[in-house]
Amino acid sequence: MAESKHDKFLRIAEARTNKIIDMVRLLSNCSNKATYEYDEVDIKKIFSTLEQELKSCKSKFQDSGDKDNKFTLR
Repeated sequence: MAESKHDKFLRIAEARTNKIIDMVRLLSNCSNKATYEYDEVDIKKIFSTLEQELKSCKSKFQDSGDKDNKFTLR
């Protein structure tokens, strides 16, 4: 039996989400001041970029049902 679209989504989204979580945990290793040197500007750049990407990703999921809406003045 072929894999349903929902099952495929669950399989792929779960794997990709876990990869992202692992990478964020790796990034947090850079917070060790005994090993690395950074300032507040560096941290703001990192988290601003991550937040923008998450916002963009989330909007793609939220807007997915709105593609058929058409403009009208009525």
